[in-house]
Amino acid sequence: MVERLQCYPGIDEEKAIGKFDTALQKLFLETQSDQLGTDWEFIRGRLHTMDFFVQGPIMRALHTPKPCVLLIDEVDKVDEEFESMLLEVLSDWQLSIPRLGTVPHKTIPFVILTSNEVRRIGDPLRRRCAYFRAEFPTVEREAEILKTRSRTGSATLQRQIAGLSYALRAYRMEKPPSIAEILELEQALHIMGINELDAGMRDLLLPFLAKTKEDRKRLTLQDGFASLVLNAKSHAARLNGAELVGVGT
Repeated sequence: MVERLQCYPGIDEEKAIGKFDTALQKLFLETQSDQLGTDWEFIRGRLHTMDFFVQGPIMRALHTPKPCVLLIDEVDKVDEEFESMLLEVLSDWQLSIPRLGTVPHKTIPFVILTSNEVRRIGDPLRRRCAYFRAEFPTVEREAEILKTRSRTGSATLQRQIAGLSYALRAYRMEKPPSIAEILELEQALHIMGINELDAGMRDLLLPFLAKTKEDRKRLTLQDGFASLVLNAKSHAARLNGAELVGVGT
């Protein structure tokens, strides 16, 4: 089981941890008023229990019957205050919630935090994590990904796109294409009935490959795109040769 918290600028603790359901509290007071009496401290304590708390992904991850994976995605988009809240979770596996108190864990999840390095994560949070960096795949690996995830059957096109992706990332682009964008490009070319890359397709492919003004300028330089396509086909030919050798052995 996976609990996923998608981070974004301005996310607050309610989205991550949860909040009290005021409508349910009101309904409880209306329907149980005869039995509750007039002891306000008791009533307030009864209203602020887990019975009336709508759990967010972090709370659910700590309260599942069995350990789960807690994915905190793009943590670099949160502010320092939100990071501080995560420190308690990752250190003591508990949550301090106003009116509810300190809520201990029932199980300890396996936590994965991802970052696109939009901003530097604070040292206290880094200290509680093991750091792994995911580099772009090799051209061979990307060809395998395309082969597995592709909705088309053109092995030639897949190899050429993998080669183009590899060439683009070596081109010092401001925003090199991600694997997801390369998969979308391959699908778009298939829809358009294109089975082989050509330098004359530059203007057609620019919206898929250049996502910043500077990258568009770079790819429209004289012979710039043509050389990329040439490199892509060279990588594709090498991949094809490797596959043929593998079949022969």
